[in-house]
Amino acid sequence: MRAVLRCLLIGAVLLMVGATSACFVTPIEQAGESVSPTAHLRTGPQTATVPRRDVVPVAQNPTQTLPVTVDSAKFGKVTVTDTDRIIAVDINGTLGNIVFALGLGPHVVGRDTSTAFPSAVGLPVVTDRGHSLNAESVLALDPTVLLVDENTVPTAAVDQIRASGVTVVAFPGTRSLDSNDDLIRSVAATLGVPREGDALVTRTDREVAAARQFVPDPSGDPTIAFVYIRGRNLILLAGPGSGADDLIATLGGRDAGAAAELTGAFTAVSAEAMITADPNVIMVMSQGADTVGGLEGVLTLPGIAETDAGRNRRIVQMDETKILAFGPDVGEVIGSLARAIYT
Repeated sequence: MRAVLRCLLIGAVLLMVGATSACFVTPIEQAGESVSPTAHLRTGPQTATVPRRDVVPVAQNPTQTLPVTVDSAKFGKVTVTDTDRIIAVDINGTLGNIVFALGLGPHVVGRDTSTAFPSAVGLPVVTDRGHSLNAESVLALDPTVLLVDENTVPTAAVDQIRASGVTVVAFPGTRSLDSNDDLIRSVAATLGVPREGDALVTRTDREVAAARQFVPDPSGDPTIAFVYIRGRNLILLAGPGSGADDLIATLGGRDAGAAAELTGAFTAVSAEAMITADPNVIMVMSQGADTVGGLEGVLTLPGIAETDAGRNRRIVQMDETKILAFGPDVGEVIGSLARAIYT
């Protein structure tokens, strides 16, 4: 009798274990299923704003070690002996942001149009419309060092400034997360503050890591397009090497430009090409959206209304001085965009 009861008890336990195991089979399989590209997306136009309007330096009046000899992207070895009067110029405003973040803002005497945060906005502008460098404006400020990137135009203006005796250092024009730390450290080394450069890299990387927490995992890999707009007749889709592709990947998305097999950083696209790309989300610069009547105007542009983004009004705008600048603010940019894109 005891043997029979023992067998019945063991059988009951086995049945319970089997039933319990069966209960967990379905959720495990569901956890491995793919997520819809639109599962986590917000609906409706959004404006992404960074919480920090002005640059926060990692140091105040840092001690500089000069002279230094550094590698310039276009001019070989360059020796920097004096940083009392700095001008930093590039289309994204990245170099100026880095200089201020290193604590050397008081040394800056001129700026480009994209370097427009509060502590810099009162400085004289040395670039014309289209971000072209004006040699006369630069020389009138008597700089001791000019920082540019390899894509700064016109090259004749850069050459004229160099010929006048101003020390010019050129940096790579690529803007991406992979190159961001190197760029910060290179600018810091050029200005004789390598320790502050390391501190700024540490802070920036920490903010990027924190921003990634706002991207769902899995994200669903939504297709995201970055569209450059300047009026209804100039509409460009960003592609490989634009910086937008790297930003979109960090945001958990697929770059619409890559999906459309674009080969250039920015390419004019037809309405049909935009419809074929069919992004789930479209990112634009606020100033570009303003040229067509704001976010509502963007939704009326050729091809956009017929995309998934257009039908669901998923247009996200951000200030042009922030969205593709990378540099010290990239963590805040990623976090702000992620909060605007995802629920």
